Amino acid sequence: MPVKIPDDLPAAEILESENIFVMSETRAANQDIRPMKVLILNLMPNKIETETQLLRLLGNTPLQVDVDLLRIHDKESRHTSIDHMNNFYRDFEAVRQKNYDGLIITGAPLGQVEFEDVSYWDHIREIIDWSQQHVTSVLFLCWAAHAALYHLYGLNRKLLKEKRSGVFLHKRTHQHIPLLRGFDDEFLAPHSRFAEMDIQQLKDHPALQVLTESDDAGAYMVLSTNNRNLFVMGHPEYQKSTLKDEYFRDLGEGLQPEIPQNYFRHNDPGLEPVARWYGHGSLLVSNWLNYYVYQLTPYNLDDMSGITPWESEI
Repeated sequence: MPVKIPDDLPAAEILESENIFVMSETRAANQDIRPMKVLILNLMPNKIETETQLLRLLGNTPLQVDVDLLRIHDKESRHTSIDHMNNFYRDFEAVRQKNYDGLIITGAPLGQVEFEDVSYWDHIREIIDWSQQHVTSVLFLCWAAHAALYHLYGLNRKLLKEKRSGVFLHKRTHQHIPLLRGFDDEFLAPHSRFAEMDIQQLKDHPALQVLTESDDAGAYMVLSTNNRNLFVMGHPEYQKSTLKDEYFRDLGEGLQPEIPQNYFRHNDPGLEPVARWYGHGSLLVSNWLNYYVYQLTPYNLDDMSGITPWESEI
């Protein structure tokens, strides 16, 4: 089924060229279907690139998805035109009284900044608190996962000496849980961050369960026991060139970044990288949207208070 997006969103042309089924608002208005309403809070600098990555994953699910884009503030972005932001993004005040089936909060280039020093930290906390009453399930990615674990559970991250960048092998720590249906015993996923959570603290917390982990990259997928919040420490949405673009950007800024691990052919930045995580990324988002959103959300979103979280099948 398609993902419904604004008629003129730049991602539409890219997704259609990849045979990802997208539907314009005009066409969707003529269909009598209850789509999943998903809100995306996009904190990444390059808004259009991140929109495309996430819509690509949502468009591979069997459900019709109606997407709203949310911005954290109305300040001008260095990487995205103000016209694009004004045309396609909403402010929080415009959605505050609404309910959504799902919410995705992206990562942000704030890995070395203390949470309380982030200029929009109060806004992030407000949106996270709002989501616990107005959204059936929330998917937090990378920095957003760290921020939410800190705000909701008081668990702080620890800074790394070097940026953790690359594609890492992960394993499942639970076998029978809906989010992991169809997953291989081991799978690859990309990471790009300056901090990580203490995996033992996550495992010891009674309201959390670590579903997948990596010997080299730590915890990857963490789920709240009421299934409302999914924390993903990496970037399943990344396209093949994203880590490459980040690496050469850092080089161009005079930094000395490590070569992303297990990414370039023969570990040579002069060669093309290899994308080996697309299948897992699509399955992760599809399972989340099906089992943790579609299966739980009320038909009438005004009845959000009637949601009863169910226990995981562990």
